[in-house]
Amino acid sequence: MTMREKIEEAAARYPDQRSAIMPALLIAQEEHGHLPGPVLEEVADILGVERIWVYELATFYTLFHTEPVGMFHLQLCNNVSCMLCGSEDLLGHLETVLGIRKGDTTPDGLFTLSTVECLGACEMAPVMQVGDDYHAHLDVMRINALLDRLRAIAGAASVERASARVPWE
Repeated sequence: MTMREKIEEAAARYPDQRSAIMPALLIAQEEHGHLPGPVLEEVADILGVERIWVYELATFYTLFHTEPVGMFHLQLCNNVSCMLCGSEDLLGHLETVLGIRKGDTTPDGLFTLSTVECLGACEMAPVMQVGDDYHAHLDVMRINALLDRLRAIAGAASVERASARVPWE
């Protein structure tokens, strides 16, 4: 099924096409990996809605990426609860360990580091979201262990891709 067909199918569930923008953006992001301007315009055209409406949602919510992100998108909460529990120091640690600044992606494409205003998990502060998973009560040791696990996952994925190749590739 094409992206257009998936978006049209999702949009059919809504009485107002504007209500289908978020599901359409999720479909488009799954298809393209991120949401550059031409993709946002295509989503708007498929839904028959104003392009600005699509752009507003794509740039407001942290689950949408208008720029490419690494295999693992590290989103560290920087709201007051997390900040009071040390998220600023953890951000500094992540920048040092990964060799990048907030908003950047590691040269190997594994990690993109971002801060987000609130993950809605103050009771678990400091907290970081990686993909769909929350990692709570973070400290330097937990972050280092998490990065090691993510690197192992990436290594296993690359071995799996390599073993799936036919010998003449």
